[in-house]
Amino acid sequence: MTEPRKIAIVGTGAMGSVYAVLLAEAGHEVWAVDGWQDHVDAINRNGLRLSGASGDRTITSIRAATDLGEAGACDLYIIATKASGVGDAASMVASAMRPDSLVLTIQNGLGAGDRIAGHMPTANVLLGVADGFGASMKGPGEAHHNAMKLIRLGEMDGGMTDRLKALEALWQAAGFNARAFPDITQLIWEKFVCNVTLSAPCTAFNVNIGGLMANDEAWQLALACAREAHQCGLAEGVNFSFEDIDRYVTDFATLMPDASPSMRLDHLAGRRSEIDAINGMVPVVGARHGIATPVNETLAALVRAIEAGF
Repeated sequence: MTEPRKIAIVGTGAMGSVYAVLLAEAGHEVWAVDGWQDHVDAINRNGLRLSGASGDRTITSIRAATDLGEAGACDLYIIATKASGVGDAASMVASAMRPDSLVLTIQNGLGAGDRIAGHMPTANVLLGVADGFGASMKGPGEAHHNAMKLIRLGEMDGGMTDRLKALEALWQAAGFNARAFPDITQLIWEKFVCNVTLSAPCTAFNVNIGGLMANDEAWQLALACAREAHQCGLAEGVNFSFEDIDRYVTDFATLMPDASPSMRLDHLAGRRSEIDAINGMVPVVGARHGIATPVNETLAALVRAIEAGF
């Protein structure tokens, strides 16, 4: 799959712009599909500019549209929307894709595969996890790339397949540190417990990660969020690579004291967050197994109440 392909990035915000630029630079025909009309117009008029960690350049070969139908059928669809937009994106993809098209969805939190399943069969759907990435929009047609660590890729039902290895090769050839894994569910959950630990607590207390850890009461609440999520994951049969959840999330958080979770950044910008797919998802999973999750339930309710004022 390293030869030129036709690829649609559905949801070409900050992260989607990073994917679009690097894949276009690698020689693929890339379509940027996004609901932000000014962004689409700017890309079509002047190209898509990406600055930061991966360099500073403007790519003019990318075509942009608000309607996925303008792109025609593609070989690969990358759904890079926020969790709340996955359903709408999947509906668009389902009406445009060929039987042999692949769909890769990369989101924070849990449930992207289930949301897609409500709109299409999932036989051709793969899951991705962006680890250690950071990006932001500077304006229409311009994104800034803060950091890039690892793209993890996997089949929804697990295992290593030829198409998964080909997808890994495609991302690697475009300059990404990408790896295919036989158990992507484990990796999604291991990122999820870290997101749960930091997202709602940093947002509710309006602090960065270092500030959260420096406040003992706040950090104990964050660890309680992690423990509830970990217990839910164990009940789901997740094969975690660690046993001590407190140590795992503490080691993760210690690496980035000056960072803020995207949920807090959304609130600072007056935007609704992905609370339903992160802390708000813990009570949903807990209910399936009779597990009480009062800390995540309370913090999720608080975040939603704050967002009601946006």
